[in-house]
Amino acid sequence: FGGGAGHVDLARPCCSHYNLSAVLGLVATLGTDHRKERREEAVKMASPQCCANAPTLNPACGDGIVVDDLGGVRAYTAGSPNSKLAVLLVSDVYDKIATCGFFVVVPDLLYDDPYSADNPERPISIWIRSHSPDKGCQDAKPVIAALKNKGISAIGAVGFCWGGKVVLELTKSGEIEAAVLCHPSFIKVDDMKGVKCPISILGAENDHISSPELLKQCEQALSLTSEGSHIIKIFPGVAHGWTVRYKTDDAAAVKRAEEAHEHMLNWITQHVKKEPVN
Repeated sequence: FGGGAGHVDLARPCCSHYNLSAVLGLVATLGTDHRKERREEAVKMASPQCCANAPTLNPACGDGIVVDDLGGVRAYTAGSPNSKLAVLLVSDVYDKIATCGFFVVVPDLLYDDPYSADNPERPISIWIRSHSPDKGCQDAKPVIAALKNKGISAIGAVGFCWGGKVVLELTKSGEIEAAVLCHPSFIKVDDMKGVKCPISILGAENDHISSPELLKQCEQALSLTSEGSHIIKIFPGVAHGWTVRYKTDDAAAVKRAEEAHEHMLNWITQHVKKEPVN
């Protein structure tokens, strides 16, 4: 899949920043004896994979455009605006999805305000208060409503890292037809309760943020509570962030990423387009 942050100037965070903040945000509410332990845990949770090897632009996938107001949010869009099917991506750009007949929307749910480690006056524990996944979910709903007002009849959503949690919450709203979570952050087993649409979660064998053990427990929970079909797939030999951050000169890394992209597109095609896939 060609595409990435190089297409447009939209804020895009490293997923490790979010995971670090998830723990540091608790530190202020804990006693002093626990703070060192929590900081150490936060460091362990921070993962560099999503910050390295930025996606490269593939001109063959075509150009998208930026719209200033889609449901109150600035967004990158690709594909025919006449399409009745849409895919909401949180928060990476994949124009190749548009070539399969979808209208693709990448909302700037960070409002051009990525975390900056160079700003000591705004540590990540403060920054995350304005950019929680729950807020991202609420801010995505007007975008979905705007798409439906434009005539979109079916919507799928794909979330990466931080966006995985955002999309997971959207599955409970009844507003999307299918979801894919790629190496999600912040998810818990209890989050599987209330999922109302087909969902697929793609995990990495070497992921200490959403470990294979955690995802297996999530699969068990989905079997008991989910209203739609579900698949959880663990990819061997890869780490957190492998679907969007990989070395293009590493044949094995490219192959694993392309396998994940194919699975993602097949899932969306099957459950949003309602077309059979091989």
